[in-house]
Amino acid sequence: MIAPGFVILEVRPGTGGEEAKIWARDLQRMYAKYAAAQNWQVVDLGAGCLKIKGAGVYQKLKHESGVHRVQRIPTTERYDRIHTSTATVAVIPEIPQSEIDFKSSDLEVQFCRSSSQGGQNVQKVSTAVRLKHKPSGLTTTCQTQRYQEQNRKIAEDMLRAKLWEQKQAQRTSQVNQHRAAIGQGMRSEKIRTYNYSQNRVTDHRINKKWQDLENILEGKLDKIIKALN
Repeated sequence: MIAPGFVILEVRPGTGGEEAKIWARDLQRMYAKYAAAQNWQVVDLGAGCLKIKGAGVYQKLKHESGVHRVQRIPTTERYDRIHTSTATVAVIPEIPQSEIDFKSSDLEVQFCRSSSQGGQNVQKVSTAVRLKHKPSGLTTTCQTQRYQEQNRKIAEDMLRAKLWEQKQAQRTSQVNQHRAAIGQGMRSEKIRTYNYSQNRVTDHRINKKWQDLENILEGKLDKIIKALN
């Protein structure tokens, strides 16, 4: 039985082009704000991933996995037309090494310099770590920490989580192997819709609505989290 001390929350753009990418960033911001309000520790791992650590984190966030649909007028829209876009959220618990393990010979490890803004602090030491799991082809990268060994540990945690997610997806969908457990971002696979024009958030699994979209997107998710748990 997994008793996670942290989760990796990954938000990926779905259908909707550039607006889907913006929507994915909005969702990541929403979860970061919710986590901060819970006094959880949040580390931005890049590539749409957050590592969130705190008491009860998986229990509260586990039902957020799925396709989140937004209906709104994008800032780039010239004719005030409402667009529908999606993003997928995956909430993956901390996976013990005993649950998902891999051999060092299965890993292809690359070290590189972490990117930094501006030219004043150019990284002179290769602290960023990129791991490729050769049997599955999965890759993870971490460059958020100062030391190479810290980045490698996080990259290994992310890889273990991705392998666990892949394993769960295979168990969940034996007939349609191409479909992950969290969906592929198709509009019909939605678990929740955020409708801007009606100031409404709807969770389709429990058929419940909240007329409080703005506050929800600011991280005030308590009412939704409680309704799902």
